Amino acid sequence: MYEDKTLTCKECGAEFVFTAGEQEFYASKGFENEPQRCKACRDARKNAQKPEREMYVAVCAACGKEARVPFKPREDRPVLCSECFAKSKEKQE
Repeated sequence: MYEDKTLTCKECGAEFVFTAGEQEFYASKGFENEPQRCKACRDARKNAQKPEREMYVAVCAACGKEARVPFKPREDRPVLCSECFAKSKEKQE
């Protein structure tokens, strides 16, 4: 029913493929218009609207390395760096 279409991005002018699967998804959601921007331009536009997150520096409770976290650390709760946090999640599963 659907076939891949090559479209031109209105932002950067690059050609991109609007796949049959994407067309089917758009139809299932009731979208009538085709995308006008390529994936890179859509992502850039979406990220430009997000405010920059404030990051805080803390010391990892497990390994002692510096960790940058998106929340203000509290004295009563341990903070883990991203590597130790990932390891702790693996152990829980």
